[in-house]
Amino acid sequence: MADSSFFRILLFIFPSILGLALISLLSQKSSSWTLISTVSNTNVVTAKTPPSISERREEALDLPPDIVDGNGGSEEANSKDAVPNNLASMPVAAEALQVQNFNERDEASQINATGSSMKDSPDRPLNTKRPRVRIRTNLDRLEMGLQQARAGIRAAMNGSRVQDPDYIPTGPSYLNAKAFHRSYLEMEKRFKIFVYKEGDPPLFHDGPCYHLYTTEGIFIHKMQMDIHFQTQDPEKAHVFFLPYSITRMVQYVWERGHYYDAIGNLVQDYVNVIARKHHYFNRSLGTDHFILSCHDWAPTTSFYSPLLGENSIRVLCNANTSERFNPVKDASIPGLHLMPGRSELGSVVGGPSPSQRRILAFFAGGNHGPVRPLVFKQWENKDPDIQIHNYLPKGVSYHKLMRNSKFCLCPSGYEVGSPRIVESVNNGCVPVLISKNYVPPFSDVLNWKMFAVIVSLEDIPNLKKILLGISDSQYIRMQKRVVQLGRHFQANTPPKRFDVFHMILHSIWLRRLNIRIGKDLDAVPN
Repeated sequence: MADSSFFRILLFIFPSILGLALISLLSQKSSSWTLISTVSNTNVVTAKTPPSISERREEALDLPPDIVDGNGGSEEANSKDAVPNNLASMPVAAEALQVQNFNERDEASQINATGSSMKDSPDRPLNTKRPRVRIRTNLDRLEMGLQQARAGIRAAMNGSRVQDPDYIPTGPSYLNAKAFHRSYLEMEKRFKIFVYKEGDPPLFHDGPCYHLYTTEGIFIHKMQMDIHFQTQDPEKAHVFFLPYSITRMVQYVWERGHYYDAIGNLVQDYVNVIARKHHYFNRSLGTDHFILSCHDWAPTTSFYSPLLGENSIRVLCNANTSERFNPVKDASIPGLHLMPGRSELGSVVGGPSPSQRRILAFFAGGNHGPVRPLVFKQWENKDPDIQIHNYLPKGVSYHKLMRNSKFCLCPSGYEVGSPRIVESVNNGCVPVLISKNYVPPFSDVLNWKMFAVIVSLEDIPNLKKILLGISDSQYIRMQKRVVQLGRHFQANTPPKRFDVFHMILHSIWLRRLNIRIGKDLDAVPN
């Protein structure tokens, strides 16, 4: 009977134990799915804050030491597809921005895969590490195209010369003629610019096309009319142009006797409008945006918008390193002085042969700025071989004197740059650059010491000795190179290949090649 009682008790307890075990098992499975769902529903977006743009760019370019004072060499950036910014030594800077995004569809597929795996193996530890997701965007494709261009330029440095029906760069006047030619062809094939439509003339989309600041107006107008490089789709653009004119702002906004705060604030407001209305400026921190100006105040007023001054490409005639011009990201361009009634500078290139040039050196212009007074004090009315004029005598032709001179002095005035550089080249006169902290135009491509004389302020008293020390054969070579390079300083209507308009574009193109924007390019297919 005791056995019967024990058996009945056992039959009563066993179902209870079995039920508790079943409840425990179901509880474990429910807990696992809850954990999967919690992890899967998290929207993961990881981003790296970019380092200081100025810090990254400082190692990207090494300009010839006789052109930029006191900066010395630079480190090489660690990049497998470096492209020379001066087409001789420029490595590509590190990525400007790295952002990895996971969209909802990718997350959903990942949830399913993870959930299935956990159901099949409930005892496997949960792996929350997400696989790398490849995202293909227009920006990715643009960057891949630029990467291919870099590779082509590198290969061209030591490759065979490419045929061209219009012009084949050659000779020591170029830092690397083959690389420049390939870079130019890549620019013609790929480069696209978006011009912001915001703003009204005359402060925006307008500029002076005559007199001192001709370059500024000519570029703005030609860029507006261009159909080859300009794109109406910002998603296809490599760079973005902010088409404001400092010269027009000085003319219409600035009040004499006041500081240029009004202009700087206007620049800042315009950039803020662009940044709020379009996402492209903030996407790159301004690194793929550019301005162009020849006015003295352009460098200073650009810093009223910190990202514009520090990060953006500033295309300037006043390329003064003492005023924070950075040859790594900024571009130096020539100042044109086009007179009313003439739409181009292409018809005056050349001049008499070297043997017919009787004047050793010539300069005529205002005695202002920090450099010219030194030249006037040392040489005005001191030597018939070096003709220095504040004002030319009545009836004397300025251009005729240039065309009869071997060397044309180009001392800095209020600005470090001078339109006399272009005037010298167009008249076949070897330019003599007398300046401090000046980066000559297109020095990312041109080897200025091969066709120009560069004189420091300390050597102004030795000017005649320096010029006479150049042999006749050496001068003839230099003068021929000046004539050869004349096409790069010509303003044509409509623009012609390799002229000043296209050389300015090429300087911007090189700066864009020197940065990368977006995700790791390994995640983007060719």
